[in-house]
This record gives sequence, structure tokens and C-alpha cells, in this order.
Amino acid sequence: MARSAKPEQGAKRDFITFGIAIAAIILFVGTAGQVLAQTVKNVLGQAPAPDPLLLNAVILNVALIILVWRRYRELTAEIEQRREAEALARRLAETDPLTDCLNRRSLSAAGAALLQAAAGERRLVAAMMLDLDHFKAINDLNGQKVGDQVLVELARRIRGVMPADTLVARLGGDEFACFMRFDARSRDAVDRHAAALLRAMSAPVVIDGLEIDISTSIGIAASDGLEGASLDECLSQALVHRADIAMYQAKKAGRAQFAWFEPAMENELRFRNELEVGIRNGVREGHFKPYYERQIDLATGDLIGFEMLARWESPDMGLVGPDIFIPIAEEMGIISEMSDRLVEQALADAAGWSEHLTLSINVSPVQLRDPWFAQKLLQRLHAAHFPPRRLEVEITESCLHENLAVVRTVIASLKNQGVKISLDDFGTGYSSLSQLRSLPFDRIKIDRSFVSGVDGDENAATIVESIVQLGQGLNLPITAEGVVNEAILGLLRGMGGMKAQGYHYGRPADAAATRDWLASRDLVVPAAELEALTADEAARAAETEPARRTG
Repeated sequence: MARSAKPEQGAKRDFITFGIAIAAIILFVGTAGQVLAQTVKNVLGQAPAPDPLLLNAVILNVALIILVWRRYRELTAEIEQRREAEALARRLAETDPLTDCLNRRSLSAAGAALLQAAAGERRLVAAMMLDLDHFKAINDLNGQKVGDQVLVELARRIRGVMPADTLVARLGGDEFACFMRFDARSRDAVDRHAAALLRAMSAPVVIDGLEIDISTSIGIAASDGLEGASLDECLSQALVHRADIAMYQAKKAGRAQFAWFEPAMENELRFRNELEVGIRNGVREGHFKPYYERQIDLATGDLIGFEMLARWESPDMGLVGPDIFIPIAEEMGIISEMSDRLVEQALADAAGWSEHLTLSINVSPVQLRDPWFAQKLLQRLHAAHFPPRRLEVEITESCLHENLAVVRTVIASLKNQGVKISLDDFGTGYSSLSQLRSLPFDRIKIDRSFVSGVDGDENAATIVESIVQLGQGLNLPITAEGVVNEAILGLLRGMGGMKAQGYHYGRPADAAATRDWLASRDLVVPAAELEALTADEAARAAETEPARRTG
């Protein structure tokens, strides 16, 4: 209320001031002529001096008129400043301060106006969503200041490529949007502009002598796919939404390209959103379970351990494999929490197996970015009273290119405690012989895509045999995944001693089914004996803890 009162008081003062000015002018007109004429005659000696009161009144009127004139000039300046401030505030509210493009809020209204204008011209509008590929890495490596300069340069390039009447907006972060009009009969014109954008955006950005490479993914949606909707801001937002879906598909297809929106994309995105919700609920409610696949020694045919495989027992979709939910969980940033719960459950399950049986677990590249991963895993081993010598951690080749220094530290920490480390899916990634020699792996696992084809594909058989010979040369044991029939088993036996796993030995089973199967072969530890072993290990840990702390 105090703020609003000040302008009202100022307006009252101005009103009074101008009232006084009008009165002063009227008085001046009424008295100035008489006073001035008498003053001139007095100077000529033709009349006495004018009345001092009238003279003072004229002087006062002149002073008041001058005062009012000054106030008028000040008021004019204030009005101009207020207009400039309002214009600046409006510009800041409607544009992105960094790139001077429209912002997300103003794009809706401007887009709606463009759609209405295009409809009147019997033309269409194409919305393009541009997202810079791996822009976060540019900020992380070079700093936000350099990242901002890159955004400014790319905004300039967008304006330079697109038609003059195109709406260009920065929606936040590294996302841009363009609205352009086009003739429905020349949709290829949109393709040409999208291709030109890709070329312009892929050219290196040079800042202070530093050359920065970047690429862009573009999604496109046309207004003719939104029949029946009113030409308002909601239609503009729907067009952006569809272009955003298409942009996501362009990224999924390999980035640095453009894609047009198709209705099937929206269905796929809706299904993905349902998966994300289900995964998040599943982690919270314990729907992700460890399943176990048998591992057999080919030389003796004996069971030597299990690999833990994640399965999603979804109430809505049934049993879901990891190839569907693992990539999504990694993108959601929930993979570590999911894996931690699965490993804890697997360690508790495996603690009741015969002591000679090992447990293999897979590690996501996301988990290996955590420099404390090894310590956390060792703490879980300690809490579960599970011997580290019975655990084998499987690391895929792709992990080696995330951060080799961190991976090396993790491997060293785990091996120092007796945990075995195997290189998983060998042959599908980019491992070099130097990495096999420098990193202390205990085992190589041949990917199932090669093993499953050895009985009918000479190339696959040659690759498997070469990997086996490589393992023998490096003194690294081999595990062959994907053994699905007796023919494959026979060929593998002819290549030398190794460990094998696959559906030929049985499907992965949950904890209860696995324990029942082991119990039928006397390969489980009786409950009483397990409790005694757990108590002994806990007592030994309690005895060594004070000494370890003192040391």
C-alpha cells in the first residue's frame, strides 16, 4: 500500500502545481500588460512608478511559471525513463538475456500468432526442436563462461540459416526452438533448412583460440498434424511437444541428425514414461529380483557357481528382462540403487549355498564412475558375512572407456580383498591387448553373440577359438556365455578347458527355485550350520575391529 501511495501523492502534487501554474498565467496576463506599460512610461518620465504590489505579483507569476516549466521538463523525463524501463522489463520477460532469442513463455504467444497468420495464408508452420549433443561435457571441460559463448554463437548461426521471419527461441539450457512458415506442397524446404542447420551447428566453434566440436539433434513437427485444435497458445505448445518427441528419436537414432514427428513416436514415449514410473515404483517396492544362471566346468561337468541376473517381476507386465529396463534405469540415475538392493539380496542368497560355489555379479558403467564403489561393495560383503573369494565382479568393455583411472583403482581395491574380476562381453567392445595386459583381470567372458553361432557360422567359431587361444596365452581362464545346445557344447570342449553357461544347463531361476535345486543335490548349507558360521565370522570381525582401528 505504501508503494502505491507514493505515485498517488506525486500525482496530487503535480495537479496542484499545474493549478498554480494556470492561476499564475492568468494573473500574469491580467497584470503584466498594465505593469509593463506603466514601467515604460515611468522610465520615460511620463508616469509615476507602478504599484509595488503589482510589480511583485508579476515577478512572482514569472517565478511560478518558470518553476512549473522546470517541473514539466522533469515530468517529461520521468515519463520517458518509465517507458524505457517498461520496454526493458518487457524485453527481459520475453527474451533470453544470453542469446537475445525468445524465451519459452513468449514463444507460446508468438507461435500462436504465427500459426494464425499462416492459416490465413493457407500455409503451414514447422516447429524445430534443437538440442546440442553432449553439451554438458563442454561446460564441464571448459567452464560455464565458454559454454555461454558457444550458445551465443550457435544462436547467431540459427538466425543466419533460417528465414528472416522465423521465430527463434531458447527454451533453456542447450535447447532451441524454431517456428517457420512453409508451403504444404514443398515440405522438402523444411528438410533443406534442417540439413543446413545441422551443417551450420556442426562447424567447430572457436573461442579464444580453443576449437570446440559440437553437433545437434533436431526434431520437426508440422502444424497439419494438429487438425481440430484451436489456433491458440495450446496448439503452439502441442507443436513444440511433438517436435521434442521427434528430437528424442533423432538422439536415439544416433544424434547429429533430424527426424520428423510420427504418431507412433508419441505412443513409444508414453510407453517409456510408463516404464519409468514402473521402474521407480518397482525399486521402491522390491519388484526387482535376482535370478541365477548356472556356471559349469566343461572339463568335469560340475556346477561351480552362478551368475546373478536382474529380473523385473512387474505386476502389470509380468517378467521383464534387463535389456529393457537396465538402459532406462541408467538414464534415470536409479541404476545404482537398484543394483545395490539386488547385490545385497544375492549375497544373502548365496551365503546359504555350498562354500565352493561362486557368485558373479555385473557392474554398470554408471556404478564404476563412483570412486567409492569398491569400498561400498566390500562393506556389503562384510555385512552379509560373504567371503570375498567367492565373489566375481564382471566389468564390460565399455566400462574401460568411462574413466580408466577410476576403474583401475576399483579393480585394485577389490582384488586386494580377494574378489575376482572378469572382463565381460569380450569381443563386442573396444578393449585392446594393452588393457588386458595392464589391468589385472582374472577371467575373460566370451559374448553370447559369438558362442551361440559357433555351430553354424565359421566366422563366429574362428573368433571364439581365437579368444580362447588369447586367454591361454595370457593365462586367463575363459567363460563362454550362450551355450544353448549340445552341438555348441561339443565344439567348445574341443577348444580347451573353460567355464560355460547358457540355457542348455537350465533357465535362470529365482532364489527359491535355485535353493530347492541345490538342496536336491546337497549343495546348500543347513540353516543351523549357516547361523553358526555367521556367528563365528561376526565374532572374528568384532575381535579384529579394535586392532584394525588402532592400526
